Amino acid sequence: MKRTKSLAVVAGFAMVTLAACGGDGGGGNAGGNSPSEFINPESDFGKVADAEGPAPEVEGATTGGTITVAIPGDPGPEDLDPANGWSVLGNSIQQALTHRSLVQFRRDQETGAMELVPDLATDLGRPNEDFTEWTFTIKDVNWENGNPITAEEVKYGVERTFDSETFTSGPGQVYSVSNFDCGEGYTGPQDGDCPGITVDGQDITFAMQGPFPDMDFWSTFMAIGPIPLENSEFPAYGRMPLSSGPYKIKEFRVNESLTLEKNPEWDAASDPARHQYADEWVFKFDQDQEKTDQLLLSDSADAQTTVSNGLGATNVAALRDALGDNFIQQTGQCVSYRTPDYTKIDDINIRKAIAWAYDFENITLAGGNIPGVTRIPASTIMPPGMSGRKEYFPDTEQFVYDPEKSKALLAEAGAEGYKLTFVYDDSDAEAKAAAEQEKKGYENAGFTVEMIPYQEDAYALWDDAESPINAKLNLRSVNWCSDWPSASTMIPPLVESGQPYNTSYFSETEVDDRIKEIATLPLEDQAAAWGDLDELIGTKYFPMIPTAYRNDLFGAGSKIGGFTGDAAMSAIYYKDLFVIQ
Repeated sequence: MKRTKSLAVVAGFAMVTLAACGGDGGGGNAGGNSPSEFINPESDFGKVADAEGPAPEVEGATTGGTITVAIPGDPGPEDLDPANGWSVLGNSIQQALTHRSLVQFRRDQETGAMELVPDLATDLGRPNEDFTEWTFTIKDVNWENGNPITAEEVKYGVERTFDSETFTSGPGQVYSVSNFDCGEGYTGPQDGDCPGITVDGQDITFAMQGPFPDMDFWSTFMAIGPIPLENSEFPAYGRMPLSSGPYKIKEFRVNESLTLEKNPEWDAASDPARHQYADEWVFKFDQDQEKTDQLLLSDSADAQTTVSNGLGATNVAALRDALGDNFIQQTGQCVSYRTPDYTKIDDINIRKAIAWAYDFENITLAGGNIPGVTRIPASTIMPPGMSGRKEYFPDTEQFVYDPEKSKALLAEAGAEGYKLTFVYDDSDAEAKAAAEQEKKGYENAGFTVEMIPYQEDAYALWDDAESPINAKLNLRSVNWCSDWPSASTMIPPLVESGQPYNTSYFSETEVDDRIKEIATLPLEDQAAAWGDLDELIGTKYFPMIPTAYRNDLFGAGSKIGGFTGDAAMSAIYYKDLFVIQ
């Protein structure tokens, strides 16, 4: 669901990770244990429709102090507009601390499992019998300026997500446009009111184009939340949006830092999940990995109140021993892919040749990750632990680096010396090293390779049909995490025709039609149907190469309490953090 640059180095590009949910159900905290295997996440979350605020107190929690969060290798969100929120990093911060939506995730303090609870709404939504209509009632809560949040503002916020020109790569382009019944061609508030979203007092009702039983999960997104009816024009609003959560934005420096301070208008009694323990939060983006690791190892005064959004592979053993329970190994439902251009590389044997030429071990190591621990060889679109997933191999066995097999496939296709062109981030040492390893692997397998240095947003480049650089490319990437525990949040965004994160430009009528059909099946049949479609796509078409299932390593200093993983966001669980006084 989202966008952060994270530790994922795919094909030499330090990529923003998109989409959001996933989970290990438990704490995801390896504590003092050595990370040694991939831990399958649970495929579902509990639901507590009657959960009320205030949130249960965290054992030992104290108030005061500043929490500093170091974000190695990730420049952070370009803006903070809720309609654009679709990165793991951005959403995990904003949804935990500054922006409330209709529904939210909470960690059960006894079991460690993630569960769905109300947020701005009084419950998890009230669907009709066939899930074609959902009604929510908005609580009496305020913006940071003291103005009440209204159902009309929620309606306006949702309508904004239809604006494809302004929010080209926002989650609304997948989930709002395809589910809410706003009429053909509706593009947002500039077209007037959406007839399928109606307000009666503090009640808001959403009419759907068809059954949408996952509306409660979609309602965890900031995109399904309020936006002020005035002074909310993009991009200005994205620089300093109004807060509805326990913290408000004090300062936002794009690609540098985000500083938050307490929001006095936040009402703890209305919020069953969030806390307001720290006085201030400082997020520092694009930090040097080695310096961040060494800071935590030092246990200096600054280190003690610092959290790291990612630990470096070379220092894992030392960090595990030094941090103890504040060392987390967490599994999310996240997959990294290489995506050959389906409109250019139209021979499946060439696409398979690329897969056999992908030097997973050396690329992973060069990119600062640990083969078999933070990155696991992948074979399917759906990640392990997702309901309905089928274990299969697109070419009868797991892809490993085999240049001779790659050469044979190129010869069969009559494509010896085939040229591959991709971009890489030459400003990031690890990304550059990974790209060079990838290039070497392809060349050893008989390909010709052109690497183009590029330091801007790669997803924006790949979505730009007019870009001369993009026109040269025939190999792209995408990192993706499920938005909630369903393949409906994995397969359609990545392979359906015209989707912004379909970076292979794959388009097959058979697949598009089946995606639409699965949504109409009985709920109990949908998971298996997604698994079958995954296998069909991978074996018949093979438009994208799953390169890795992903684990993440997080750490925190000795004076950070309440440190756990957020299995719903594939991130740190910021809601419970406090400074030990």
